[in-house]
Amino acid sequence: MIRPLVLAALLAPAALTPALADEAVPAETADRIAAMLADMQCEMDPADIEAEDNGGFELDDVFCADGQYDMDLNADLEITERRKE
Repeated sequence: MIRPLVLAALLAPAALTPALADEAVPAETADRIAAMLADMQCEMDPADIEAEDNGGFELDDVFCADGQYDMDLNADLEITERRKE
């Protein structure tokens, strides 16, 4: 009985620590991304912007005039990958 409690106590802090990708993207960054997408005739839900460990961002479900995409941006908000869905 003690072992499961010790194991749970050891794992609890890791379970409570949010991953970087789960952290909210700052509003200023989300606004810059939205402006960049608008210039490309694209839009997306800001909730679908995920921060990456490398400082970049993953954009899910970007809707553009020519279709739907997933995009990866580097820390300078430059597109490094664009995948049509």
